[in-house]
Amino acid sequence: MSAAHASKPAKSPYITAEGYRVLEGETKAIWKRRAEVTRALSAAAAEGDRSENAEYIYRKKELREIDWRIRYLQKRMPDLRIVDSAPTDRARIFFGAWVTLSDEQDVDMAFRIVGPDELDPKRGLVSMDAPLARAMMGRSVDDEVVVQAPGGQKRYWILEVSYDSP
Repeated sequence: MSAAHASKPAKSPYITAEGYRVLEGETKAIWKRRAEVTRALSAAAAEGDRSENAEYIYRKKELREIDWRIRYLQKRMPDLRIVDSAPTDRARIFFGAWVTLSDEQDVDMAFRIVGPDELDPKRGLVSMDAPLARAMMGRSVDDEVVVQAPGGQKRYWILEVSYDSP
């Protein structure tokens, strides 16, 4: 293991039930895609000189990427712990919470704290390993949260915490 990998913190093993279903669907779909790519690769290989065969080179690369993702999913999924219930203290922020914050410019933002395997900022899904999410854990409405950002400290105020999807 290289030094770069040794210092990298491990991803949290938690995932929502919805997130786990998405990974299961991806696993099924990627195996089907692999079969298609393997067929296309075999056809390209049968065309002769592989060194100048763009289709063959492309399919080999695609197959390597698919195999990497399959290996990752096979290794990661058994270690995941599905969290499918809200905590007993629903007033505090924990895994799975939908949170609304306000920043120093009174700009509101809403997101859900999820596992690192379901991170999707476009859909408002933030990893529990993100600095802001870590700073909010255990906090509740009206608490101030301070996060060290590359441009300096950022302040946020918690406006709402919910465990029901909006």
